[in-house]
Amino acid sequence: MPAKKLTHPEQSNIRDFLTLLEARFIKHPQRHPDIIWQSVREQIEKQPEKLRSLHRMEETGGEPDVTGFDTSRNVYFFMDCSAESPAGRRSLCFDEKSLQERNEHPPKGSAEGVAESMGIQLLTESDYRHLQTLGPFDTKTSSWIQTPMAIRERGGALFGDSRYGAVFIYHNGAGSYYAARGFRGVLVV
Repeated sequence: MPAKKLTHPEQSNIRDFLTLLEARFIKHPQRHPDIIWQSVREQIEKQPEKLRSLHRMEETGGEPDVTGFDTSRNVYFFMDCSAESPAGRRSLCFDEKSLQERNEHPPKGSAEGVAESMGIQLLTESDYRHLQTLGPFDTKTSSWIQTPMAIRERGGALFGDSRYGAVFIYHNGAGSYYAARGFRGVLVV
């Protein structure tokens, strides 16, 4: 199916958004050494659905930026690089199963459900640890991360944060939710 043609105002908004992404890319070179913005931009412009996902990451407070490149697949990785867990993605339980099981005071949604609707994935533990090498993240908040099935089947889920100069991965009940816990996503472009 061919990509939908964009109207003039949408094209203007896309240019503004790409300019914002470029400014962030330039401001934080330590996140993507040896990667050239023009190559990233060309890759994004070829994939309008990925551009929409990046825009959703931005709208919900994620401040997406390039955090890597896979030469074997010729793809770039964008992760949420906001200092704290994205504000527009907090107070969520872990997944749809835990949301359905929560009878009293259910949250507004689940991290996995929101991520899926945005076209992104929750960070893995490895992704989260890599992100933490690029700067201080989640020093006052925490972020749900992908959870092994063996833990999830027992009702648990994993989240990470950074305290005291160290990265911690913890567990909690998958149905729990907190104002200071959200999720960070990754998008492969």
